[in-house]
Order: sequence, then C-alpha cells, then structure tokens
Amino acid sequence: MPNIEMIGTRISSSSRNAFLRGLCLSAILVGSFAAPALAATPPPAATGLTGAAEMITADVCVYGATPAGIVAAVAAKQEGCSVVLVEPSRWVGGILGAGIKPMQDCPEPGAVGGLTKAKVFGAGNDPPTIRESFSRWLQEEKIPVVFEHRLGRVEKEGPRLARMHLEFAPPDERGVPAPVARPTAGKTVEAQVVIDASYEGDCLAAAGVTYAIGREPADQFHEQPAGVGVPTNWRPIDPYREPGNPASGLLPLVEADHGKPRGAGDDYTQAYNFRFYVTSDPAKRAPLTPPADYDPAQFELVGRYVQHILNWAGGHEDKALPRLASIFPGWRNSGEYNYQRNSLVTIAPLGVSRFYQDGDWPLRADVWRQHIDYLRGLHHFLSTDPRVPEAFRHQTAALGLDRTMHPDTHGWPHQLYVRITRRMQGPYVLTHADVLNQTQVADSVGLALYGVDTYPVRRIAVRDPQTGAMGVATEGNMFLGGARGTGRPYAVPYRAITPQAAECANLLVPVCFSASYIAYASARMEPVFCILGESSGVAAAQAVRGRHSVQAVDVKRLQSRLLERGQVLEWNTP
Repeated sequence: MPNIEMIGTRISSSSRNAFLRGLCLSAILVGSFAAPALAATPPPAATGLTGAAEMITADVCVYGATPAGIVAAVAAKQEGCSVVLVEPSRWVGGILGAGIKPMQDCPEPGAVGGLTKAKVFGAGNDPPTIRESFSRWLQEEKIPVVFEHRLGRVEKEGPRLARMHLEFAPPDERGVPAPVARPTAGKTVEAQVVIDASYEGDCLAAAGVTYAIGREPADQFHEQPAGVGVPTNWRPIDPYREPGNPASGLLPLVEADHGKPRGAGDDYTQAYNFRFYVTSDPAKRAPLTPPADYDPAQFELVGRYVQHILNWAGGHEDKALPRLASIFPGWRNSGEYNYQRNSLVTIAPLGVSRFYQDGDWPLRADVWRQHIDYLRGLHHFLSTDPRVPEAFRHQTAALGLDRTMHPDTHGWPHQLYVRITRRMQGPYVLTHADVLNQTQVADSVGLALYGVDTYPVRRIAVRDPQTGAMGVATEGNMFLGGARGTGRPYAVPYRAITPQAAECANLLVPVCFSASYIAYASARMEPVFCILGESSGVAAAQAVRGRHSVQAVDVKRLQSRLLERGQVLEWNTP
C-alpha cells in the first residue's frame, strides 16, 4: 500500500467507498437524486482470448497522454529511447483537448521554452484541432499509444517498478471512465523508467510512493493562506428545507460546516468542472436532457438563490440576467465555459472532488457521472422553474452542448477538469515560499508563474460574522496575486519530480509533483506540466543510458541538455 499523508481528519478507503456508492453522495449533490445509468459499451466476446497478457517492452513508459505525457514521450524518444505511451481513455491531449487553450494559463511566455513553446503553444485553439495536433505529432515521432488501458497493478523488484499490468477499460459514450475493467487479459509493460503523467498519480500511488491529499494546516509549511479559509460568497439564503426550521435538515447542495478553525487542515480539495461549449444552433446542438429521476426539489437552493438575485436587482430582469448566467452556463473564458467563482451556485457540485483524488475507479466514475448529471439537472431547473424569469428560461432552454467540439461523446468533454489529486511528497516539497520567490534552488528543471488559484471546496450553512444571520456561503476560494502572481517566475527543482530514492528508483512525476496544496494551486497549469514533462523525458533518457536511478541523474548534465533543447531554467529579467 502507498504511504498516504491524509491532511486533517483521515477518512478510510472503506468509508469513502461506502459514502460515494451510497445515498450520501447523492445527498450532498442533489438530495436523494441518484445518477441514471449511462449506456455502456458491451464487453467484447470472449472467443479467441488466450488468457495471456500481451507483453510490451520499452526503455521508457509514459502513463497518461496528457499534454505533459505527450511532451515527455517525445522528449525521451528524441533523446534516443524506445517509448510507449499508455492512455486510459480514447483521446490524447488531456484537458487541452477538452476545453483549455495551450497558452490560456501562461502569463509570462518568456519563461517557457523547449517543446512547450515550439509545439504545444501552436497546437490550436479549439478541442478538435488540439487533439488532432497532438495525434499528428505522436505519429510523426512514431510513438505508439496504448489506448483504453489503465493501470491495474504494478510489480516492484526492490525499489524499482519492474512491470505495469494494464487492464482494458474503455470509457462510456460520454467519456466517463469505466467503473470496472473488462474481463480480458490486458497488457503488461516492462520499462526501465516510468513517467507518471496522469492527473491522478496512479503509478506513484501503486508504487508505494508517499503522497498527500487534501489541505495542509497553515503551520505545516508556514503558509499563511493554507488550510480552512474564511467563507466567501455569503448570501442571506435560508439553508433549511423548511425555512427557519433547523430540525428539517439542510437543503440539498448545502453541507454542515465541519467546524474546523481557520488554518486547520482537512481532506477537502478544490472543485472540478467541465470546460464545455454550448450553442443554440440546432445544427450543432446536442440536447441537455434532464436526468431520468430529475426532481426540482433537489435544486431548491438554486431557486432561492435566483430569488435572492431578483431581490437584489429590484425586479429589474436586465440587471439580474448576468448574475443568472453565472449560475449557468457560468463564466465564458476563451469560448468555453468555466466555473464562476463569484457565484454561490454555478456549473459544478462542491464537496465531492475530495473523494475523487484518492479514489478507485468505481468512485471516480461515480464522481465524474455526478458532475454530468448535476449539470443536466441545473440546466433543466433554470429552463423550467417558475421563479426564473421567463426570458432567461427560454434562453437557457435553447442551449445545448456543442457537439462539433466533442462529436464522439455527444458534446461532453472527454476530460473532467481534475485540478488536483494526489501530490507526491518527494525530496523537495514546493511551498508558498517558492511561489513568493523566497527560495533558491540549484536543480531547476523549469519555471512556473501564476497566482495561488483555488476554487471553492465546499458550500456550507454558516452565520454572517457581522450580523449573525444564518445563510449559505462557499469556502476555499482564493486567487492571490491574480494570473501573474508575483510577476517573477520561480523555479521547480528536479527533486520535486523524483520520489524519495528508497521508495522508487525509476519513476518521474511531472504532473502530480511534490508540492503543498497552496503551491500546487499556483504551479498546476498545463504549460508547467508540459515543461516538467520535457525535463522528465530527458532525465529518463539519461537514467536509461547511465543504467542508474532517476535520483542519480547528474543534474548539471541534465540542465545543460535542457538548455540545449531551449528550456528556460532561471529568470534573470527584472
């Protein structure tokens, strides 16, 4: 079993599983609402199965065809290694192939070089183009991709990952991961070095590498913003099923406050959501139909929030419309819609991402599907509830998903925006001090720059600290420094992408790298992942050629090669 540093109150795996697979998940999201079953692809016929897994050997195995994984695979191949890329879904490009643009979270392009600047930044500005660009790049580099297979288990020989056993688990028609794998033999991969470029950190966990989940307390790394924060978006909305009657219980979509003081650690993590496209064009629209057992009572909080907005607008619907649109479709970022952090209610459920971060695939599939059905139900509520102004009801009802962006998943993005899951705890843990340019490291393998950007982790019933009135608020939302942060890029050291040597000697981690919750909130941007992906690919090649551990890579030699490849490792501009 991996070593898990559970921040705050520990929740056992069995408790998490029971919580999410039972009615409690539905209670947090939409009361007694349960997600309908999606049509599943039938399992393949058993005829012809030999019972023996196909064996794949390579110098380097990259797990996850995220942008970082693709860059890592290309870099390792260009450095002379044989490479295999494993992707659990049917698509390449991760979240860049599902809504986010390559340069969207890059406030300082001058801090980016190498393949990220030369190739990723030019991949396109819409999901189909980006996916095609990545696919073409992999074909040009002759890198084989194993699709629809995910990690089942690993074998270790001493501190080394010797074999990765993959199971066949195609996602469903909307891109939701399969809860369980198909009953086939699967594949086995043997590689000298493994690069875990997944958003979930499955290889590092299976390898027994120490990792953290949730929010550290403020005193663990001396980070003032860490841990439980102050409530945000407080609104004077009665949180009880029967207004004024606490005994009636909380509304669906509202949690009780766990009561931990400000700065305390807990197991919550920031919200996920889809970065999706909508359209009213009948030629492009994929209808957003309500869940099979949709019940408007499960969205009563939304109705009360709509009424609050109308009261605030003094009955002037034109004034209210922008705030209503913040609920759905949310904040329009760069063509696609994102979570509107200044709205009490918006396009994603709160309080459930914490179960995804260290969950098994049945749990993850549950959480993913709940995100879909929450969005379907929210759309239908705002299209039909009489408290919603008629003009906005009609406007919302006319919207559907733009199927041209994701034609093979009925308009649904194939990747949930999984902002954060496991965080490896390596020889160096990136903290807020790094983000604030208060540290110096000698083993930089790339630069990062962004503010501390966390979306809310929960929605709670809480009293206004000024008036004492009971209402509803979010918690965990912060954007410190804006997109440019301090304005000065900071270094990510090689020690932050390597495990402790005693835990695993041939694993590199460019996505779920070693960081605190606060530091990861700044460094978790796709350009940074890609930069670290290239550094991982080059380091892997040097470890293969030297026949030694990734920890024994000569950092000066690695940095020299990265600079030759055009990477930027330090920031000298005032």
